[in-house]
Amino acid sequence: MDASLSLTFPDGAKRPFPIGITGAAIAGGISPSLLKRTVAMALDGEVRDLSDPITADARIEFINREDPRALELIRHDCAHVLAEAVQELFPGTQVTIGPVIENGFFYDFHREQPFTLDDLPVIEKKMREVIARDRPFTKQEWSRYKARSFFETKGEAFKVELVDAIPADQTLKMYAQGDWIDLCRGPHMTSTGKVGNAFKLMKVAGAYWRGDSSKPMLTRIYGTAFARQEELDAHLKQIEEAEKRDHRKLGREMDLFHFQDEGPGTVFWHAKGWTMFQELIAYNRRRIRRDYEEVNAPQILDKSLWETSGHWGWYQENMFAVKSAHAFMNPKDESADQKVFALKPMNCPGHVQIFKHGLKSYRDLPIRIAEFGIVHRYEASGALHGLMRVRGFTQDDAHVFCTEEQLEAEIMKINDLMMSVYRDFGFTEVVVKLATRPEKRVGTDAMWDHAEAILRKALGRMEAESGGAIKTGVNEGEGTFYGPKFEYTLRDAIGRDWQCGTTQVDFNLPERFGAFYIGSDGEKKQPVMVHRAIVGSLERFLGIIIESHAGHFPLWLAPEQVLVCPITSDADAYAERVTEAMLAHGLRARADLRNEKINYKVREHSLAKVPVIIAVGKREADETTVTVRRLGSQAQTVMSLADCIASLTDEATPPDLKRAKAALAGG
Repeated sequence: MDASLSLTFPDGAKRPFPIGITGAAIAGGISPSLLKRTVAMALDGEVRDLSDPITADARIEFINREDPRALELIRHDCAHVLAEAVQELFPGTQVTIGPVIENGFFYDFHREQPFTLDDLPVIEKKMREVIARDRPFTKQEWSRYKARSFFETKGEAFKVELVDAIPADQTLKMYAQGDWIDLCRGPHMTSTGKVGNAFKLMKVAGAYWRGDSSKPMLTRIYGTAFARQEELDAHLKQIEEAEKRDHRKLGREMDLFHFQDEGPGTVFWHAKGWTMFQELIAYNRRRIRRDYEEVNAPQILDKSLWETSGHWGWYQENMFAVKSAHAFMNPKDESADQKVFALKPMNCPGHVQIFKHGLKSYRDLPIRIAEFGIVHRYEASGALHGLMRVRGFTQDDAHVFCTEEQLEAEIMKINDLMMSVYRDFGFTEVVVKLATRPEKRVGTDAMWDHAEAILRKALGRMEAESGGAIKTGVNEGEGTFYGPKFEYTLRDAIGRDWQCGTTQVDFNLPERFGAFYIGSDGEKKQPVMVHRAIVGSLERFLGIIIESHAGHFPLWLAPEQVLVCPITSDADAYAERVTEAMLAHGLRARADLRNEKINYKVREHSLAKVPVIIAVGKREADETTVTVRRLGSQAQTVMSLADCIASLTDEATPPDLKRAKAALAGG
């Protein structure tokens, strides 16, 4: 009897098959229609080529183009189609690598004349021809010598380098689509036709080979692909909407901030942007003042402290080191202070020092300390992106020192605070993922096992108690070097996801710094340290808010809330009186007394996204009324000045203060 294996199907049924049977043979044996619509298979959850021989017992699933797992395959295959099309159109072009990335793929090419945007429609047309040929993807295993000779003969120097870089113990795979062959790990779908036509080439950019500026410059062509045209259309619409909402564009138009070369990755806040930034801090400060003590740790600290914390060994490439200017210019001057300091990339070591100052008892715990601390982290110049990715930023940072018995309750308390904050800013769709131990880490495996077990339990509680408001997941290997963490991801108004808050459990830093409290038995005990940031970088969070609201901010957050515009100069005095009354009630109001027509003023202030524009003339002055116009509306409402102030003052009350007032009124 031939050797056989057992395959388990999604419905739980088990069937024997001969060892070495392919997924294609199984699908075809079930029904020709199943084979026709299947593009790949999954064995024990791992996506594989449908043509792969199966050699052991496994759970088997057949994947069609509509399966979410097929999206990466569609994009991967589309990158191969792109490369074939380019080499057909532009002989002599060398191909390098073409990975799948978030929302699409790219392929890097070496060509004497770089590609431009004008080339993309021509390449797209050729790609559609390649797809229409519907050539099968066939996998072959080649010797290193054969692959190297093949690419050398074709003049593909970059592929030769890639072949040489593959470890000797790894199988070298080649995938053919008709006559065109590429080095690739796979997997792929069954044929180029399965890619479909829901794809688009998006842009071109320069990229150094292997990211090394000493190596050749390549042209990178970016593209995206989806299973269905309507999904592509929705994605392109989202991109179009995102471009309109780009916080850098709105920042210029609304006069909020700017960047310049002399301060790469650091923000030059203008008055209006700084007003919003301070409103964010004031809001966050109010939310934590009942439970946290606010502190401030030094901006620069001696290198030795960062060595103790582990940052110097594990995080050094992301840090800025400094010396005094005299020591820098006179390195051999023994009288100069030659100490090396570091700009803090994180607030945690400073907070441990504050905890350690003075004896702590178990009765004092939990101790919660917070800081709106400015931190600096090195980011490559090419990675900088407005407020979203900077080198200097402010964290709404806090650290909780507690006992192990208090840990789960503290994590849940932090979660409740975070969810409340997110709701106040209009974010109602939240995903919380547990990021587990990374490859580079400090601490014992037992310590990590313990910390992750506590977080897994808390994660289950969060999902169960949220009533569906929180979705959960796991990011394997994405934890910080000193501990596992929760990552909070928010979905904005146009469906984009942003990772913001974090909660991290840390048994390492307290041990490294010798932090302790006196337990009920009179013995020294090591506290657990919980790192928490609700929005993370305040700069980045403000960028997210700008884009999510498209500059149409809720009144409490708007940098300018009210513009008072006299219709004629006769009403200037009344406009000033109205403005003073608004200011006296805490509204951010300004009078525009320029000698310009009212329609011009309204248009200008509407472009600047001012939420409320008030027009006043002789009639309004005589009747002590105002004419109110809202951003985005042509309608005008005449109100008494007193009613207008009362309405706007209520609307401009931050949500946390509004809740407090309602609670008092109800009590």
